[in-house]
Amino acid sequence: MTPTSDHRPQVVVVTGASAGVGRATVREFAKDGAWIGLIARGREGLEAAAREVEAAGGRALVLPMDVANAAQVEEAAALVEQRFGPIEIWVNNAMVSILSPALQMTAEEFQRVTNVTYLGYVHGTLAALRRMVPRDHGAIVQVGSALAYRSIPLQSAYCGAKHAVQGFVESLRSELIHDGSRVHMTTVQLPAVNTPQFSWIKSRLPRHPQPVPPIYQPELIARAIVWASRHRRREVSVGWPTVKAIVGDKFIPGLLDWYLAAKGYASQQTEHPIEPDRPDNLFAPLPGDYGAHGRFDCGAHRFSLQFWLNQRRGWVAAAALGAVGYVAARLYTGGAGHSRGAAPDQASRAGKDRMD
Repeated sequence: MTPTSDHRPQVVVVTGASAGVGRATVREFAKDGAWIGLIARGREGLEAAAREVEAAGGRALVLPMDVANAAQVEEAAALVEQRFGPIEIWVNNAMVSILSPALQMTAEEFQRVTNVTYLGYVHGTLAALRRMVPRDHGAIVQVGSALAYRSIPLQSAYCGAKHAVQGFVESLRSELIHDGSRVHMTTVQLPAVNTPQFSWIKSRLPRHPQPVPPIYQPELIARAIVWASRHRRREVSVGWPTVKAIVGDKFIPGLLDWYLAAKGYASQQTEHPIEPDRPDNLFAPLPGDYGAHGRFDCGAHRFSLQFWLNQRRGWVAAAALGAVGYVAARLYTGGAGHSRGAAPDQASRAGKDRMD
């Protein structure tokens, strides 16, 4: 996707824009002067994000709404188009989760995670499509996860929601292809990311939650989201851990069940005990501006060689084919030369035999 022909800035909507990956994505779009509709529940984080957009030369519209509410999402889309014009890019990113054994969770907790992390994507996608399809133009980016393919223990509601998003997207993509629509829909599958969610996620574990290492910084993810919004890729995976999880689940799912049973509990917790009665954001936002980063800056990766190669996969494939062709040519030339070199010796021996 490229800016419109009259050189207006791109009009973008980001859900979950107040913190974490959403906040980093807002900053990345703002570098190009985009006009951005910011959707999340927490007003303080949204207003701070809006100031960052405007400082970068863009424009921002603060929309403190809950993506679990379809009417609110539709209203947000209408307000963005009234203020800024046609929406060109919509990024579904809002999520909530809970770390808990499934048997200890309530029906209300499962429903809340599903309403935000799955149905929030449905509401956002449909609101965007109602506007993009008639214009036959636009891009929708679903912020996914390796957990959409390979579930882990203690996050049954979140993994279920991410699997549901994958099923919804694949079904809807086929419908768009059937209708001949040029609206593009892509998913960016993420590794573990250093975001504030681990400071506010509801947890029943004894120690402080953490993303499963290796951990990546949200700015890398934001660059991938912006890149995906402008290239017609079906899906973009970020980081080798994401690729390994997706491929591994295709070939050794049973082995991974046992591995995660042994390792999945400890890998999602630090060594520090969790604070008693720690507030969480499952049903209501927490006050304050949390920014993009969590507490795991130490050791978090800012670069992914896998994603760098993924962006250039055409050149990588061409270089690999060229290398194979070069090696094959060298082998052939060497073999042919050896054969040509052997011919005179054979002729000489034949002549000697005749003389004898």
